[in-house]
Formats: sequence, structure tokens, C-alpha cells
Amino acid sequence: MNNNAEHRGLYIHIPFCLSKCPYCDFYSVKYDDSTAKAYSEAVKRNIIHYGGSFDTIYFGGGTPILLWREICEILKLVRTSSEPEVTVEANPCCTDRENLSALFKAGVNRISFGIQSLDDSQLGALGRRHSSDDAVNAVKTAAACGFYNISADMMIGSQGQTVQGVTKTADMLSKLPLQHISVYMLKIEENTPFALKKPELPGEDEVCEMYLAVAQKLKDSGFEQYEISNFSRKGFECRHNLKYWNRDEYLGIGPAAHSHYNGTRFFTERNLSRFIESQFQSSIPEDDCGWTEAQEYAMLRLRLSEGLYMKEYGKRGGNINEFIKRLDNIPDFYFNYDNDRVALTAEGFLVSNAVIGLLIGS
Repeated sequence: MNNNAEHRGLYIHIPFCLSKCPYCDFYSVKYDDSTAKAYSEAVKRNIIHYGGSFDTIYFGGGTPILLWREICEILKLVRTSSEPEVTVEANPCCTDRENLSALFKAGVNRISFGIQSLDDSQLGALGRRHSSDDAVNAVKTAAACGFYNISADMMIGSQGQTVQGVTKTADMLSKLPLQHISVYMLKIEENTPFALKKPELPGEDEVCEMYLAVAQKLKDSGFEQYEISNFSRKGFECRHNLKYWNRDEYLGIGPAAHSHYNGTRFFTERNLSRFIESQFQSSIPEDDCGWTEAQEYAMLRLRLSEGLYMKEYGKRGGNINEFIKRLDNIPDFYFNYDNDRVALTAEGFLVSNAVIGLLIGS
């Protein structure tokens, strides 16, 4: 855990979209210009209020690139350490040379595109506003504007998908000027259109096959898996997201944003109007999940391909002998145990919740 004030992350939630995807439960509302401007001013107030310096900044959403002008202004207020990683999430349908160039000049050095698929029928089934051509052109335009650190999201397990189809998308993405690819399994969340009218989805076994096939395709293409859902070329792991798994500190600003800051965990309520109207955002303490420091360390580190280190687990109060004993109840192909280090395999990642529960449960 690194709580050095110069090595904290800043997450800014941009809760605006042109339309809501039927599978998404992230907090967002329909974009309008006046509300976006008022929101930006509230973000600025909170940045000044908290102060501090950050070495990673992440604008998530929602569709952050809709507020590209406001983001350029917000960045002028944020103090950073040397060589910060500054990410903006973007949808291909909202991307053009003007906003990408402006963001790059303002100090953004990492763009993360919500592509999801390069199959137009799949994009339609997911309610996306862009086409596969839009996605490819967005990535190429970002590269032409100077971005070298470009990421893309892809989704597996949606209606009509096949192993062959998702592998083809992974192959096509790997040939674009991307350095990072995130692979997410579609999950039906409560209170979403997909929950109210559930689409016909591939079976669990087929989705697992998709995941393993995509992981292998990306590995063959030079993308190493470093976390359950994330793959990158060497040196392009997302520094900001790694803070979550390494138990580093980060400040979240905006409705529904979570923080681990100054030794405490808190979140801001999912209420855009209240965020805008309040002088400073609410700070609601996170419920105590009852985990010990050792359990939290194990749970987070086992999401990473690097895994956990038994000595570190022990330093945090964990019972090493009991942990090793529990490993005997886990099939060997789900993990690697090399001297001091325990790490899940790709197969283990597929059942990570169950494996982690067996290893650290009371």
C-alpha cells in the first residue's frame, strides 16, 4: 500500500451520456449543456477544497468526452506529480479530431474507448451508438492526434455472440494502435432494461470458453494479462486502476464516486442535483465489510496476475499455515504457487470469487 501524498489517484465521475445502454447500471443522466457546465463548476470547487497532488487522474462515466472543454479547464486546477497518467474515457460516436487534439494539448495522455465489439450486429444488440468503422476510426484518429497510450473495452457473453466472433474482435483490436484492452463479461444488473427484459444470452460454459479464447488470442498478440479483466503491452498497465488492487489511496469526486483517502473509505451519494447545489460533496462512510487487513490484501491481490506474497499476507496478520492448508482444497490448475507467491491462472480467474472465498473466508 502506497499512501504517499504524491502517489495518490484522482477519479472524477462524469455522469452524462447521450443515451443509456440497456446493460449499464453506472450512475448517469442524459447530457444537457447547462447542467454539464454547472457540474464542472462543482467539480472545481471540490478539487480546490481537497487540494493535494496526484500522479494518476481518471475521468470515468458516463461519457466523459462529452465534457471535453470542461475537462481541459478542470485539469488546470489539478496539481500533479511528475509524469502523471491522465485518462479520459470516450465513446467512438462522440470522438473527433477537435476534441481529441484539445484533450491531448491539455495534458491527457491516455484515452480509453468503450468499443465493446467490432461486430455491428453485436453493437446493435448492446444498444451502442457507434459502428465498428466508427470504433476503428476513433482509435486511428487518437493515434494521429498524438496519443500513444490507447485502451479499448470489449464485452463478451452478449446475445448472439460466439467464441469465433469474440476471438475475431480480439484479433482485430490487437492490430489497431492499442496498448491496453479490457475484457468484461456481460452481467445483467438490477433496474436496467436488460433486467426487465432479459435477452437470450450464451450459456455459462460458452462464456467461459470465450474468455479463455480471448485471453489466449491477446497473449499471442503481445498483450499480457495483468488483472482478471485487463491486458496490456509491456509497460502500459493502467496505473490508476492498479491503485485499487494495491490498496493505494485515491480520491473520488462526483456523485457515486468512491474514495480511499487519508486512511478512510467513503463515497458520494448518487444525486447529481445535490452534488451541484452543495458547496462540497457528501462523504458517506463505507460500510465495514468485516474483513481484516490480511483478507482485504488477499482479495484484492488475487485479482492480479502477479498474485499475493505470503510474507506480506503474514505481515498483515494472516495465518500463512491456514492459507496454505486451504490451497490443498483448490484444484491445482486454478492457481500457481511459487515459493512465496500465490497467483490465480486464467481458469482460476473464471471462478475467482469462489476460490477467494475458500481461501480467505472465516
